[in-house]
Amino acid sequence: MKRPVPVESASAFIDEKIKELGDWRGKTLAKVRAIIHQADPEVLEEWKWAKSTSPGTPVFSHGGIVCTGETYKSVVKMTFAKGAALPDPSGLFNSSLDGNVRRAIDIHEGDKVNAVALKDLIRAAVALNLQGKSKPKPKPRPASRKRAD
Repeated sequence: MKRPVPVESASAFIDEKIKELGDWRGKTLAKVRAIIHQADPEVLEEWKWAKSTSPGTPVFSHGGIVCTGETYKSVVKMTFAKGAALPDPSGLFNSSLDGNVRRAIDIHEGDKVNAVALKDLIRAAVALNLQGKSKPKPKPRPASRKRAD
């Protein structure tokens, strides 16, 4: 079983990824990362799914995965783990629209990021993750013991 990279190291991996890209994709990833932290200062940065064929993916979590920050040749993709259940009045989601669970935002070179709408989406994703997590689950009752007379 592969373990996720520790949070401190994950942030360093994301820093390195941004630096390594050195172009509009790095700047865009840095910008959305900053917006995510502005929307939710408690968000955790993780680095997941690293394997021999992939260096891994930046993941932003709070009570579960909020979104990923993937970079490709022509797009920076923010995939929201539970995006299909989120309100998107500004129409930010423009990719993976047919899925039952995930939704994504593809940001191309030159695209402007709507920071206000993105913050709203991040906050909604965190709220959805935290729903039901605040209530402790009832503890199972111990089996009643019958006394033998």
